[in-house]
Amino acid sequence: MEYSDNLLKSANELFLKKRFNDAISKYKEILESDPTNLDAINNMGYALSKSKDYQSAINCYDIGLKDNPCEQTLLINKISALRKMNILDSALENCNTILNKNPNQLIVMYHKLRILKTMELYDESIKICNKILRSYPNNEDVLFDKATNLAILGRDVECLESLNLLISISNKFKIKIRNNKMFVKLQKNKNFIKLLE
Repeated sequence: MEYSDNLLKSANELFLKKRFNDAISKYKEILESDPTNLDAINNMGYALSKSKDYQSAINCYDIGLKDNPCEQTLLINKISALRKMNILDSALENCNTILNKNPNQLIVMYHKLRILKTMELYDESIKICNKILRSYPNNEDVLFDKATNLAILGRDVECLESLNLLISISNKFKIKIRNNKMFVKLQKNKNFIKLLE
């Protein structure tokens, strides 16, 4: 067991140094002697994902989920890999699996709002944004996502309200807003122009 722990520590250190292939080799070594080691399974999947080998990452997470179907970390990392592969129906299904048991799981809600947005389900995405913002009203990323959804739907007044709140929290978003193509239709709106002064 101590050998396995030392190997895991070594693999994790390689991962942190962004030496993903070396880390993957170490995780494989651990799994040869301890095939159910969830830390090694999860971390190997994450290293594969960081190496942009998303399908192998998903396969790795599925190995862990076979015996641990409710293991939240594996499910969340699988959602991320599925999103990156644009396998959105499956990613959304995994989000709902977690949210049915833990409806306020922040990371999963964030994945879900992004998935819904990519699927062009903007109203549904806004509902998730609002749910997150009820608990975390100053969440800049969620406010930005909400504003882009509203802009796409042409709900300009609500969009400007979200952008105003966002800028009041952090001025750094002015540049991001100015350069984002989602707000092109607002560029002649006097309130939008004033907001970015």
